[in-house]
Amino acid sequence: MLSPKRTKFRKFQRKSHAQKAICVSKKDLIFGTSGLKALQFGRIPARCLEAARRVMIRHFKRNARIWLRVFPHLGVSTKPAEVRMGKGKGPHAYWAACVRPGQVIFEFGGIDPQIAKEAARLGGTKLPVKTQFILEK
Repeated sequence: MLSPKRTKFRKFQRKSHAQKAICVSKKDLIFGTSGLKALQFGRIPARCLEAARRVMIRHFKRNARIWLRVFPHLGVSTKPAEVRMGKGKGPHAYWAACVRPGQVIFEFGGIDPQIAKEAARLGGTKLPVKTQFILEK
């Protein structure tokens, strides 16, 4: 599973929900000929990214190349179930990647667009945000 090698702090503050802008810089395909992009804001856990990657590789039968364009840098902490309020912040639970609308999550190369579209549909079901298949212009 993906995680940073080292971080400056063990726990992170929550990001502000006020920064709701459409992604401008990471909306185009760079490496592949097709891809999967996010249509809404959200945090994607590393385990969801790995599950989507595995199902797409299985559908491609390992004949295509997949590039992951997001990385889970954000550490998320949660308190255990049925614990009273207070007593500090909970322990680290998982790593997540923040995505914005229009941001490319996966790119595919060396594969037929119809097969890539079906793989993107299968991979998108594993992610907690709405996604869309895109092709190179």
